[in-house]
Amino acid sequence: MNRNLYRSEHNKMLEGVLGGIAENYNLDPALLRLIYVILFIFTAGLPLFLLYIAATIIIPKRGVE
Repeated sequence: MNRNLYRSEHNKMLEGVLGGIAENYNLDPALLRLIYVILFIFTAGLPLFLLYIAATIIIPKRGVE
């Protein structure tokens, strides 16, 4: 099984990172965003913010390789 992770072009709010993860693992993007926001609030936000920025840089857009 060769499934590559890409940022979403359709399910995106900011950069499409969470939408791309949701598409790759067949999850609901709204549920994944809700979990992210809850974790963001309870962990003071900085670690998840840095993780999101790193994922934006690392995960390519579809079609750009």
